[in-house]
Order: sequence, then structure tokens, then C-alpha cells
Amino acid sequence: MTQPPAIPEAERPDGTVADAPRGNWVDTLAPAATRPYLRLSRADRPIGTWLLLIPCLWAIALAAAATGGFTPLDLWLALSSAIGAFLMRGAGCTWNDITDRDFDAAVARTRSRPIPSGQVTVKQAVFWMVAQALLAALILFTYHPVAIALGVGSLALVAIYPFAKRFTWWPQAFLGLTFNWGALLLWAAHSGSLSLAALFLYAAGITWTLFYDTIYAHQDKEDDALIGVRSTARLFGQNTGKWLAAFLIATVSLMAAAALAALLPLASPFPLLIALMGAWAMGAHMLWQMRRLDIDDPATCMAVFRSNRDAGLIAALFLAAAALA
Repeated sequence: MTQPPAIPEAERPDGTVADAPRGNWVDTLAPAATRPYLRLSRADRPIGTWLLLIPCLWAIALAAAATGGFTPLDLWLALSSAIGAFLMRGAGCTWNDITDRDFDAAVARTRSRPIPSGQVTVKQAVFWMVAQALLAALILFTYHPVAIALGVGSLALVAIYPFAKRFTWWPQAFLGLTFNWGALLLWAAHSGSLSLAALFLYAAGITWTLFYDTIYAHQDKEDDALIGVRSTARLFGQNTGKWLAAFLIATVSLMAAAALAALLPLASPFPLLIALMGAWAMGAHMLWQMRRLDIDDPATCMAVFRSNRDAGLIAALFLAAAALA
């Protein structure tokens, strides 16, 4: 008996996106009229919001540990950075989908996204992007002036990132520069200035992003090769494991350096020890990921990539404990 032809991803009658988790809240609970826009913001895939938020939490916790503990301001910083991460991740993803609409239409995993599938026009997407960015700006303007300046400066990275895959084999590095900017911004929001510790923390986030986004990029390496999109996954190929190990070591070392720079001047060794344990625990989780990873299995790549939420939160919890010690 002949099987009926599969429905192409771009023609899914329910408008769902191929790489979103099945049964997510956008597809099941959100009003129908809002679903294309929420899908455009990747609200059906919250991992990106977590990965944008976690460096902010690192910065709040380590800065608090370096200045005598948490204050009421830090509660607002944590809450507002979570809202801001949701909004700016949504605005960034919308901009990414606007610029990548032709590439997305040519890749099996992405051709069901709202723009290539026809759920949202480019004009509608631009309005949605601006609306999200303006709401995020309202939060940013409650911060210290140094943090506001950093937030405005980050827009250049957001604008450039979608084009990186066109001119460099290292678009993951541009993502790292963009996604971890919150480490600098929230440090400044807490402290009113930057420090060497904040720079080390930012660098740790960048190498962590190189780690997890290389894993993510292995899902699309065959389609990327056909359409000419560059990535570290294609660049590293079968040497990916060695590069991931280098990124792991760099992440742990840079986070430890951030802890030392921030907490070594304190009289008590306990906050420093706890913060260093956080770097080591995060590294242990990344090592577990490497042992589980199969770069030729897209489903495993996605599962391992998503597990980086837990890796980053492990470090955040240890840094928060250091602030409470």
C-alpha cells in the first residue's frame, strides 16, 4: 500500500515550527492570533532566553559577593533582566529571521518558521521587533547610566550577528559577544562601573557559547554546506571534540579567574571557594555533555544543547551561595 506524501514543514496546517518542543505553551495555550509572533520570538523554545539570562545572573551574584552580599536592588535586577532577556531575545530572533528568511526557507529544520512559511510578513515582523525592543528599553532606562550606555552599545552586536555566517567561519563567536553582554551590563547595573572580574566573566560566557552553539550548529551542517552558510561545526568537522574540550577548559579557567579577581581581596576565603566550586561544577556538566554528544545525530545535538541551561544555572547557584556566605 502506498504511503501518503509527508506534509512539507512549511505547509504545516497548524503553523507549528519543526524544531520547537511538541506541546509547548505557545502551540497549546496562547491565543491563536498571537502564536505566529510568539513563534517569531522563539517563545515556544525558551532555551535561548535562559542562555541570554544566565550571564546576567552570574554578574549579579558575583558582583554581590564582591560587595558584601545581595541588596534589594539585586532583586529588581534579577527580575528585570529576566523580562529583558525574554524581550531582547525575541527582538533579536525576529531580526535574525528577517535577515535569514531566504536561508531558512532552504533548510529543513527552519523552513516552517513564521516568515518563510508565510505566517508573518516582513513588515509585520519589523513592527514586532521594534515593539519588543522599546519595551526592553523601558527596563534598561531604570539602570545605572553606565549600564544604559552598555545596553545601547549592544545594539551594534545584535545588528551584525545574523550576517556573521556570511563572512566568517566563526559566527558562534559573534553570538558569544552578543549573548553574554548581559554579564557586563548587569555588573555595571549593580556596581555602577566595570571591573576586571566582569571582563573575565564576559569572556567565560563567550567560550561557553562557542561550546554550546557549535553543538547546536551540527544539526544543520549538511544543509549549511549546500547553501553556503558557515559555522564552527563545519569548520571543526570531526575535530569538534578537541575544540569543545578547549572551550570547556577556557570557560572553567575564565570563570575561576573572574572569581579570583572579584573575591580574592575579601578577608574570608569561603565565598571564593564556593565560587570556584561553581566553575568546576559547570565544567563537570560540560564534560558530561561531551561524553553524551553524537555530532552526527541531530536529535542528540539538540538535547545536549538544551542541557546547557542546567550547566549555566549550576554556576549561577554557586555564585549566589558565595554572595550569601
